[in-house]
Amino acid sequence: MATTSADLAPDLRAVATIVIMAGVFGLQQGVSYPLLALILEEAGHSRSFIGLNAAMLPLGLIAAAPVVAPLARRIGAGGVALLSCALMIAALAVLATSRDLALWFLARFVLGLGINGLYVVSETWLNLLVPKAQRGRWLAIYATSLAAGFALGPTLLLVTGTAGLAPFLATIAITAATAALVLVAAPRLPAVKLEHGQSMRAFLPLAPLLLLAVGGAAAFDQAVLTFLPIWVLEIGASTTAAQLAITALALGNVALQWPIGWLADRGSRRAAMLTCTTATAVGALLLPLFEGGGWGLWTLVFLWGGVAYGTYTVALIELGDRFTGGLLLAGNAAFAMMWGVAGLVGPSTVGAAMDLAGPVGLPLVLGTMFAVLGLAFWRRPRLDKATPVA
Repeated sequence: MATTSADLAPDLRAVATIVIMAGVFGLQQGVSYPLLALILEEAGHSRSFIGLNAAMLPLGLIAAAPVVAPLARRIGAGGVALLSCALMIAALAVLATSRDLALWFLARFVLGLGINGLYVVSETWLNLLVPKAQRGRWLAIYATSLAAGFALGPTLLLVTGTAGLAPFLATIAITAATAALVLVAAPRLPAVKLEHGQSMRAFLPLAPLLLLAVGGAAAFDQAVLTFLPIWVLEIGASTTAAQLAITALALGNVALQWPIGWLADRGSRRAAMLTCTTATAVGALLLPLFEGGGWGLWTLVFLWGGVAYGTYTVALIELGDRFTGGLLLAGNAAFAMMWGVAGLVGPSTVGAAMDLAGPVGLPLVLGTMFAVLGLAFWRRPRLDKATPVA
């Protein structure tokens, strides 16, 4: 009987490289969403405009998703990762040196293209490397690194400030270091075999509910990164308090992914998903009760962020259970596309809701979305028992 990746311990150095890559594209979003939102807010732009500008990054994710697999066939997955780092550095350089709004829209689009490449190849590599019986815990470590990048972003802004070149130069340096790490680790990273017919288009009808889960996590993530700082400012708190709210939320992502992955391994994928979606909907209902700010708010957003992002962690685990090879790469590309679609809709919808209804628009949109998502999973009790697809 042939030995499979599920029977082997993973190459820890290869896994470490992938985990660091996750942290880098988490950092890019953790810095860019609050930083650029606050810069545009200070310039007097409306929340709807801020949401539209933020939506350019997920639009880049959408545009890149169909071409990642064909590009990987030509230049290899490692080549895609290096090209992605170069695109991210170029976009950050433009954002750092220009206040031309047209260039900002273009640069955020290019940043999305670069993030997409790291997204897809890193998740594919990790699912190929890790043992199936421990997939939940290994992917929880990956998700924890991604969440740590989100957390480090706003924290980095507390050190560098939001004015001048410092926050941009710091993220450029980290991205360049990641590209160097990929070059060193390339021989240890698994080859991705792509066969004809294993395209993103072929994958889309195979796992619609997983794509819905990714969409919910993405809409939450990108809407909250964009508008939670503004929500905190509207309740009368300081800019520092707004940045700390994002930090608390991201730290919840870091702390809770491991127990969520453990639950998915030891219990079931469905139980873990229902726990995350229900808790996120309840968190949205509770948010308006903490408009006074302080430790009550920080504790709530700590838990809220962790369980909301956990829906993505569980979906990624299920993806690795059900698919291998080219369909796994196509599935990760579809996840990235869905992240982009939902990220495009999420900030724009929340921004418009806050313009119309005030601060309550944020929890109203997100609470409704996760209630619907939880109902969808509750109505499909056998999702976690689906037959694997080769």
